Amino acid sequence: MDESYNNLPSSHLLGSVPAVVSEEKHATSYEAPEATMQTFPPGNGGGSRPGYQSLGSSSEGFEQQPANNWKGFFSISSYTQYFNVDTDIVINRLFSSLHPLSGDFFSKIDANPDLYGLIWISTTLVFMLASFGNCATYLMQKYTNSSASWSFDVSFVNVAACTVYGYAIVVPLAYYFLLQYMGSSASLVRFWCLWGYSLFIFVVTSFLLLIPIELLRWIIILLAGTTSSCFVAFNLKSYMEGNDLTVLVVASFCLQMALAIFIKVWFFP
Repeated sequence: MDESYNNLPSSHLLGSVPAVVSEEKHATSYEAPEATMQTFPPGNGGGSRPGYQSLGSSSEGFEQQPANNWKGFFSISSYTQYFNVDTDIVINRLFSSLHPLSGDFFSKIDANPDLYGLIWISTTLVFMLASFGNCATYLMQKYTNSSASWSFDVSFVNVAACTVYGYAIVVPLAYYFLLQYMGSSASLVRFWCLWGYSLFIFVVTSFLLLIPIELLRWIIILLAGTTSSCFVAFNLKSYMEGNDLTVLVVASFCLQMALAIFIKVWFFP
């Protein structure tokens, strides 16, 4: 009887177990590559159809897209794109600020607006006003009364920093929110870029204001203020073309002139 059981055909029994094991192996070999499968962001390789991407790594595929460089308000790498300018670009924009009637500054910075000009020009102007303002008061005092004593006024540094940085940051910010409130499109970075380069002429003017002749000083600062005011006003007008916002253009002109007069009265009396 034992021999009869041993002689039974066992091909079916032996074949069934490898079949199950084989299916499990196939299932296992199929799931393992899925866990380590390489993900492709949409449109990879230049094709018109989106590439494959696993469900669990959708956020990673989005972060790999180079179009969005913003990584957070407190991340320094988010602002590096606004300092990606070379010397030729900066010099070209500086000379553009000295040609106020063209009104094409936004078209020049449209592809790459920068904040380098805003920070560099504002910081340079702060030190120029503080140092040359004291030099100008010294020359004027010696010009009128050579025997009078003179002392360095440290408060010029604080006043210059508050005035220049406050004006260059707050005024474009106010125009941005005001245009947004009125339903017009506005770019805060482009506004900061515009107002930053508009201050460059005051850096050049600081050298000329050392001349100890009061009438000539007023002529110089009024010409510089008019140039800077026209630069801002004409470019704002071209930027807001199609919208009846003449009041804002006139206000920008008056603000630039007020800044020029304040520089003359406070730092070069």
